[in-house]
Amino acid sequence: MIRRDFSERDIHMALDGELPADERAAYDAWLDANPEMKARSARFTADREALRSAFVGVLDEVVPVRLRKVVLGEAPVKAAVRRSRWWLAAAAAVLLATGGFGGYFAGIGGIGQEDPAEDQLAEQAIAAHVIYAAEKRHAVEVPASDKDHLQTWLSSRVGLKLVAPDLSANGFQLVGGRLLPAGESKAAMLLYEDDKGERISLFVTAESTENAKGTYASAQDGPQAVYWLDKGYGCAVVGSLPREQLAAVAKSAYGQLLAGLSS
Repeated sequence: MIRRDFSERDIHMALDGELPADERAAYDAWLDANPEMKARSARFTADREALRSAFVGVLDEVVPVRLRKVVLGEAPVKAAVRRSRWWLAAAAAVLLATGGFGGYFAGIGGIGQEDPAEDQLAEQAIAAHVIYAAEKRHAVEVPASDKDHLQTWLSSRVGLKLVAPDLSANGFQLVGGRLLPAGESKAAMLLYEDDKGERISLFVTAESTENAKGTYASAQDGPQAVYWLDKGYGCAVVGSLPREQLAAVAKSAYGQLLAGLSS
């Protein structure tokens, strides 16, 4: 039996069927000896199955060549997205569902390479929202009931002091959060829900060089993002609310995040 040090990368390889057969026994033994990694593998498996269920109606359809080229960075983005860009998230998600969880985020990190950093931030935030806001059982990794741990864990992983904003005045309660890849770095996603089941998400990553703010409009029936890059934060609030309401939520979240820096 081959013996070597395994990592999270091997979990993705195993899920994608790319782990060499002669390493499988050692990999399974490594999982059994590392409960945290075994739990992570189970979580990734659940995420993968949830995504497959979400796109069960289109998984057997052929992804159009022009969309595949854009998602994989083989075609100019701006020429292909004059009317709307949020479909990039859906196209990428289809590629994810057919090609493996790890490959999706590797691909989406390159979407919009010709666009400003804020566009990339908004695209990543919308893509994450499209996937997880619809989830009922596996939308978050850490629930709101463990808020202190959630804030500490995400802060240490993202590299920013992160507080989960209280958006109850805006009608939203914290559901929980999760850690996500964001290009070559990491991002925190906090999910909120109102009493009607409407969900919004806050996507936060470290961004030390840019300073910008704005609204990133999606398709008419898709989510949109209100984003800002300031004081080391790259943030986007994503949802399908009226733009003025989403902007008010974003203003509240932004103020609380910055207030957390001095607390």
